[in-house]
Amino acid sequence: MSYDRSRSEGGLPRSNRRSPRPPDTSDKEEGRKASEAMTRKLRQNDLQRRARRSGLELRHSAYGYSLVDGSRNRVDGRNDLTLDEVDAILAGRG
Repeated sequence: MSYDRSRSEGGLPRSNRRSPRPPDTSDKEEGRKASEAMTRKLRQNDLQRRARRSGLELRHSAYGYSLVDGSRNRVDGRNDLTLDEVDAILAGRG
């Protein structure tokens, strides 16, 4: 059995003396990005449900979003809408 002077003097064992390391900024950044992605996904799902209730379909492409009606025509003839614009169009139809 080895003699640990810090233990006998009432101190902490050497392995527990280290101060906790500060959180890594990359961990915070990853958490923030994940949170933003989840928020965007939840908003997209909400807009998809609202579009279906209005008889439309929310579609996504490399250019942005579009609302498509039952006869496969784009609402406002656009396929580069942002989620904010989609929200405004659905609010106007509601």
